[in-house]
Amino acid sequence: MTNNDIVQKLWNLCDVLRDEGINYSDYVTELVLLLFIKMVHENTEAGTLKKHPLPEGCRWTDLNNKSGINLLDDYKRILLSLSSGRDGTGRLIHTDSLISAVYADAQTNLREPRHLEQMIKTLDQIDWFSAQQDGLGDLYEGLLEKNASETKSGAGQYFTPRALINSMVRCLKPQHGELIQDPAAGTAGFLTAADQYIKEHTDDLADLDAQQQLFQQNKAFVGIELVPGTRRLALMNCLLHGMEGDDEGVVHLGNALGQAGTSLDKADVILANPPFGTSKGGDASITRDDLTFKTNNKQLAFLQHIYRNLKPGGRAAVVLPDNVLFEAGVGTDVRRDLMDKCNLHTILRLPTGIFYAQGVKTNVLFFTKGSATDKYQDTGCTENVWVYDLRTNMPSFGKRTPFGEPHLKPFEAAFGDNSNGQSKRQEGEWSFNAEEIAVDLEATEENQGVTDDRLSKSRWRCFSREWIRDTKSDSLDISWLKDSDSVDAANLPEPSVLADEAMSELVQAMGELDSLMRELGAEEEADGARVLLQEVLGEVK
Repeated sequence: MTNNDIVQKLWNLCDVLRDEGINYSDYVTELVLLLFIKMVHENTEAGTLKKHPLPEGCRWTDLNNKSGINLLDDYKRILLSLSSGRDGTGRLIHTDSLISAVYADAQTNLREPRHLEQMIKTLDQIDWFSAQQDGLGDLYEGLLEKNASETKSGAGQYFTPRALINSMVRCLKPQHGELIQDPAAGTAGFLTAADQYIKEHTDDLADLDAQQQLFQQNKAFVGIELVPGTRRLALMNCLLHGMEGDDEGVVHLGNALGQAGTSLDKADVILANPPFGTSKGGDASITRDDLTFKTNNKQLAFLQHIYRNLKPGGRAAVVLPDNVLFEAGVGTDVRRDLMDKCNLHTILRLPTGIFYAQGVKTNVLFFTKGSATDKYQDTGCTENVWVYDLRTNMPSFGKRTPFGEPHLKPFEAAFGDNSNGQSKRQEGEWSFNAEEIAVDLEATEENQGVTDDRLSKSRWRCFSREWIRDTKSDSLDISWLKDSDSVDAANLPEPSVLADEAMSELVQAMGELDSLMRELGAEEEADGARVLLQEVLGEVK
């Protein structure tokens, strides 16, 4: 049984639980609470763990031989005991802070004992030996990806496409002994990918001595996550990848834009996809008083935190929406400060549709603290910014056209092997039929006066710091490829003609929807919609 088969088998259980009103996101949490107990059992049985970390009475064998209301009651008791570290009488039964973190405030939404029994039986039927051979971490991330694709706006904010994560990690090339952070960890995708990259290049850490291995296991990776439920998913993800972290685990609970961010050590590598949106107060508010430029834009605040928290020579790759690249006022100040203190050497313009927050246009900024020649330099560090346009004239990605690593390989080749972006580079990269699709453009100041028509069709261009300052007023929203779907405004019909065509199509669409609603038996709703239209448009004749 492959990991994909196991993921599908586990995911099918969600359809059963939907009868109890449990949605996809809640289901993954329910599964995690059980899965951790099961994984500990399997690892203990296999001899991977010399001592069972869970206290007696809170183990898999205390669940899988029971049924009915006794099973559900015992399960609730186990969750409470693992969370508090005490049994029902108040007696101390464990002091493991990591277990307490995984089960912090844990409670089940299951009401039917038969559904819990079905989940337990399904977990017992899986060939866990084969699953361990394939990688339990990969299996778990398959569930997280399934969750993100199904729930979109609910879980998408925590899930960055695996192909993009892997590409960013390959570009930055994290090394053993480096401190690697993610201040907006989500489900810890960046941290686990960095760990896997290092293990692949150290024979699964066998090339390291005992002290180096201990550092990788407990100190190399640190993340911060604001949402307790998401942090639980992240801790599970890390544990299944063999990453234990400190007493709080790899991912700490807190707000990187608050006190938790100020307590972080300086990092060698930061990989992040900060949450979209603005601060609305409460727990998610920006309370840092050490950020130079005050803002309620969370991405601008996160960007400041990231480049301030790099060691000299430290490197970062950060996913940011378009507004960070062109926002005026504080946005301009932050970009200038970034280019002053860091070498912002590369921007990757990402296609739309690859995140589950549909329609959001994003980019990856790659930068290194200091200049290309002096990591301690703190002014005038950026000389040139290379931009790769993977957005213009690309497909609309989604379930039918999945975004994958083949789409990122041309960018990685252009980026080069140097993790600081200092590989020898040359303008001109025409992947995905860019040259055939693009329309010939005359050289203008906007494309730096290039007279070579081919460069106007290249996806890979270089822009000097002076040009960005003088021509773009320090905006980094740089594009030059002609969109093949764009409309020439000079050849558009008169506005009245366009409005008439739009109204005709709208009326036709409304008529079709009315017919469909009536065929589905929703006559009352259809009549209500007609009344509403009459109130808005006047009497329909």
